Amino acid sequence: MPDTQTPTVAVTGATGRLGGRVARRLADRGIAQRLAVRSPERAPQLPGATPVACRYDRPDQVRSALAGVETVLMVSGSETPDRVEQHRTFIDAAADAGVARLVYVSFYGASPTATFTLARDHWATEEHLRASGLAAVVLRDNFYLDFLPELVEADGVIRGPAGDGRVAAVAQDDIADAAAAVLADPAPHDGRTYDLTGREALTLAEAAAVIARHQGRAVTFADQDVAAAYASRAGQAPDWQLDAWVSTYTAIAAGELAGVGDDVPTLTGHPALTLDELLARTG
Repeated sequence: MPDTQTPTVAVTGATGRLGGRVARRLADRGIAQRLAVRSPERAPQLPGATPVACRYDRPDQVRSALAGVETVLMVSGSETPDRVEQHRTFIDAAADAGVARLVYVSFYGASPTATFTLARDHWATEEHLRASGLAAVVLRDNFYLDFLPELVEADGVIRGPAGDGRVAAVAQDDIADAAAAVLADPAPHDGRTYDLTGREALTLAEAAAVIARHQGRAVTFADQDVAAAYASRAGQAPDWQLDAWVSTYTAIAAGELAGVGDDVPTLTGHPALTLDELLARTG
């Protein structure tokens, strides 16, 4: 049971790249927090942070982990066929636990008709959150800027049906800065939806050129048609995941990820990182 020292903020996903970044920023601000994670032994050791076991598909764990907490950062769960159901279970259990507010990390352009298939999952989660009675803050981040170099295959080529579409990818550090700013003083953000984007929208050919310059090797983009994209990835994953992989590129081609917004600088007080700046920072 919570005591008088129970933190009023909980962060999920703190063993991952994004949740861990947010948790560290809150610790740096001196904000006590509960780290609601699947494996508490893997949680980062941070001042004022208490790891607790919490699986999205275990409502009993969720209720226990969030008892006494006012605000929860919900980082979306791992990509699985039942992710939306896990999200709904978590949200309902959070409400049962008496949580007042949930800050959800969603996806840019989330809608039931989004080209990127997983953006539809985020829309379904947002709708359930809005119907839950919890105060909701939605952070819709674009594709991760950090992951663009990971699209480069062993031969130095990014392959996919993106054409000359543009993507305003956003750095995980910028998302974490924005989330920490919201969590530090959440009430003014209730009911808001923020679009977290980078400072520029690049084609994948332009991104390849930036990556090449930093890696000191040839990196190029090769456009594929959709059939070739599926054929080149056949057998590597279940059908639903292949759909997600291919629609990463077709969403870019459709222009659904090209918008550059100002919510990152508005929330954080600094400009969003460019790909060139991110790679210079990370080496």
